[in-house]
Amino acid sequence: MADALKAEGNKAFSAKDYPTAIEKFTQAIEIEPENHILFSNRSAVYSAQAEYQKALDDAEKAITIKPDWSKGHARKGAAYKGLGDLLAAHDAYEEALKIEPENAQAKSGMSAVQRAINEEANADGIAGDPSAGLGGMFNDPALFQKLANNPKTAPLLADAEFMAKLKKIQQNPNSVGEEIRDPRFLQVMSVLLGIDMNFGGEGGPSDQPQDTPMTDAKPAPRQQPKKEPTPEPEPVDEEAIAKKKAQEAGDAEKKIGNEFYKKKEFDQAIEHYEKAWELHQDVTYLNNIGAAKFEKGDYQGTVETCQKAVQEGRDLRADFKTIAKAFTRIGSAYEKLGDLTQAIEFYHKSLTEHRTPEALTKLRNAEKTKATTEKDAYIDEAEAEKARELGQQKFQEGNWPAAVDAFTEMTKRAPTDPRGFSNRAAALIKLMAFPQAVTDCDEATSRDPKFIRAYMRKGQALVAMKEYNRALDTFTEAGTHDDGTHAREIEQQQQKCLEAQFSARAGETEQQTMERIQNDPEIMSILQDPVMQSILNQAKSDPAALQEHMKNDQVRIKIQKLMAAGVIRMGR
Repeated sequence: MADALKAEGNKAFSAKDYPTAIEKFTQAIEIEPENHILFSNRSAVYSAQAEYQKALDDAEKAITIKPDWSKGHARKGAAYKGLGDLLAAHDAYEEALKIEPENAQAKSGMSAVQRAINEEANADGIAGDPSAGLGGMFNDPALFQKLANNPKTAPLLADAEFMAKLKKIQQNPNSVGEEIRDPRFLQVMSVLLGIDMNFGGEGGPSDQPQDTPMTDAKPAPRQQPKKEPTPEPEPVDEEAIAKKKAQEAGDAEKKIGNEFYKKKEFDQAIEHYEKAWELHQDVTYLNNIGAAKFEKGDYQGTVETCQKAVQEGRDLRADFKTIAKAFTRIGSAYEKLGDLTQAIEFYHKSLTEHRTPEALTKLRNAEKTKATTEKDAYIDEAEAEKARELGQQKFQEGNWPAAVDAFTEMTKRAPTDPRGFSNRAAALIKLMAFPQAVTDCDEATSRDPKFIRAYMRKGQALVAMKEYNRALDTFTEAGTHDDGTHAREIEQQQQKCLEAQFSARAGETEQQTMERIQNDPEIMSILQDPVMQSILNQAKSDPAALQEHMKNDQVRIKIQKLMAAGVIRMGR
């Protein structure tokens, strides 16, 4: 069953139906809680949904169950990468490759993490040295082509001193700071950046072509460029800065609390979660307190904390998933406290906020447990006996519906007693509710296979339904369980059943008989039985042999069915 659920989960994952995939893997885990593959698969689904903490928890569980399983470490690396902890992700992938050096998933993950680490390092380097980023542009593959195409920079390609400096920058981009004062490099940057600047300043070279004819006209006075207004500095949002610092401090406390939680040191975890809440109002911290209290067995405390999380979450407009998680934990706490009614109520509230496989499974299990508990609590032998006596009284009075009600009450009060079902079948037969009577008789014999009265009532109902072959089988089965006490009654009922079959086909032509036989699957099954074919062939030449074979009860009932159906016609 777990394998089937796993296959369904894999199929849903391939179709990107992540909620269904999680539901199937969760159900499979409930059946096989020590199956590391199931945790690993669910971790992959959580990562696909960007629920990286859950993905990490499942990966850790998979590794705990099977430490030498490389894929579990790879799942852990993916989760850490999603959480932004690149160093931890690197370590996890490294461990996976130690176990399985050719693991393609781990190789790919390690490569991606290494690139991310390098990008962070490069970003840090540019921030620390502004000129480091400028040096990179001189390694443009099209650098020389761009310089050659621009009339201002083409002559530089023949300048040995300039080319030596350019080569130095290309080899060491950080050295651009030393050469940036050279106006030639500023001109090169102008070309590479695609902007037109006058690097000469006052008295510098003009942008006019050198072959423009000179005139006696006085040059127009140079217009002073308008100064752009200096932008006012953005006002510092002190409140936003304080809030961000508070959040960082709260998250730091939460992280410490998580470490204690993993070690099952719940009191210390609660202490840090509470401190996180004091520093920053994030409902996640309250949910974590509730989780720690739940794990240490303080279920009433769990309810109070998570109710506070819901209330605060409404005020803070927290994410509906966070509210749903609080409701689910309240339901789990009430379930532990034995209050299934409250548990079911809060599971419903959770599903109203956000429908998750986990909450749905908890709801269904709680409802099932509640129904079973209530059913077990209703069992009472003394009350069952009162119901039986009332049913018999109503039966004798001919009040069949009241008798059915009384015997129904008996089946609830004493569900293992076959008499309640058998007695109700008798009343149902009086009401001509034959299919329901047959079902009740089967319930009775399932509880006591030697309860002959139930077989007899079932056969009676089947005869009324004109299902004579099933009735004969029922009477035969009764005979196998009888100790001889009911042998005569069973034989009489079998005979009545056969007579009813004979009467049902009275006046039937051979053609009609043949058509009916061909449409009767049970008769055709008997005729196709190799043993019965041998007996019938023997009987054609030696009719007395048929009587000898009928000493076998199983053969006798089959021959009687063939006779009743008109296949065997005696005396012809």
